[in-house]
Amino acid sequence: MDAERTPAVPPRIHPTALVDHAAELGPGVIVGPYAVVGPGASIGEGTTLGAHAVVESGVVVGRHNAIGIGVVLGSRPQHRRFNDERSTLVVGDRNVFGEYATASRGFGEGTRTEIGSDCYLMSYVHVGHDCRVGNAVTITSGAGLAGYVSIDDGAYVGGMGGVHQFVRVGRLAIIGGVSMVRQDVPPYVLAAGVPARAHSLNGVGLRRAGVPQIHRRALRRAFSLLYLRGLGVPAAMEAIAAELGEDLYVRHLLDFLRSGSHKRGFVRWTRENRLD
Repeated sequence: MDAERTPAVPPRIHPTALVDHAAELGPGVIVGPYAVVGPGASIGEGTTLGAHAVVESGVVVGRHNAIGIGVVLGSRPQHRRFNDERSTLVVGDRNVFGEYATASRGFGEGTRTEIGSDCYLMSYVHVGHDCRVGNAVTITSGAGLAGYVSIDDGAYVGGMGGVHQFVRVGRLAIIGGVSMVRQDVPPYVLAAGVPARAHSLNGVGLRRAGVPQIHRRALRRAFSLLYLRGLGVPAAMEAIAAELGEDLYVRHLLDFLRSGSHKRGFVRWTRENRLD
């Protein structure tokens, strides 16, 4: 049947749910028992809200998201100086939010927290105010992001881990479980520990993402220059650019290192913490 002629499926709202009259629900949205949708919230087509889930005022949720039991989207920022300024949370498409996950809206007038598309945020995950979570990010159970954290596309944060405010985690990086991340994790790097240290290249993640072997070899060499040769970061960047600067993935790594947004520096490497 022509998609233009297919009738839109109306939202299904459980009798015990509370949906404000000023909220916008797309076709096929399902709102479960005792869920709450606040004024001005917008929920895209095909999204489901589990029992007791809450979507706060002004939150924008995209299409085909699965929002689990007790999830709270757009909660008050956990900041002592928050004074009820108007801020929001914007969520993309096809994300999964596990039971009791929470994501705060921005801190400050007109600010927002952003979560991309195709992410998997497992049970009890917390995304703090003003965070930027990219696409296809996985954050496993009990992990928490403080305010102003940035997680780039395809990154993985292990269970019960914590990421300090203003830290950035690069593309396809992986953070081990129960880790405390106080400094930026460059793209493609595996970091773990308390505090987190760089241990190796994320070889498994690169293979799963379909990165060709020629690029994985270049990144392995770049990791060696950055962490294993005793060079400072500026000298390592020069060496990487001179030897490997033509490689697409290495250029992305260099762009990350050169971005100038690293308030807390980069995770370090120590031989005694190396994973074999």
